[in-house]
Amino acid sequence: MVNLNSFNADFIQTITDDNGKVLSYNGHIKASKPQFALWNYTKPIKKDIYISRKKVVIIEPEIEQVIIRRINISFNFFKMIQNAKKLDKNTYTTIFENSKYIIKIKKSKIKSISYKDEFENSVKIIFKNQIQNAVIPQTIYLPNIPKGYDVIRD
Repeated sequence: MVNLNSFNADFIQTITDDNGKVLSYNGHIKASKPQFALWNYTKPIKKDIYISRKKVVIIEPEIEQVIIRRINISFNFFKMIQNAKKLDKNTYTTIFENSKYIIKIKKSKIKSISYKDEFENSVKIIFKNQIQNAVIPQTIYLPNIPKGYDVIRD
């Protein structure tokens, strides 16, 4: 499997419900070991999701709201990739929190990750313009909460 210390890519995320309705989101992800990630959603709405070991901060400019949520189980993207088992030349699988993830690789780069979410929706994230193992400053993972936004602590 791919040996990653950091991951930087554009993405398209599609969520398909059991009726076949598809929602599509575009954005950019930056992630670094041990467990930092910043998901910048750009379309159809702007939203920034900051993930660290025990906390998620979601900033939603369109509604001027911030949600800060402590998480009990830390999702470790890098450990998930590292522990994936090979199914065929370009396909790997892994289990995390009772969900099965399918990871597609092409030329040693992660092309997509597919899984079922907690509502049984099919989620697929396709990555483009990947940069793996580049140095990413840790400061980008510190959320900048705008003044005046409603802050909800969960």
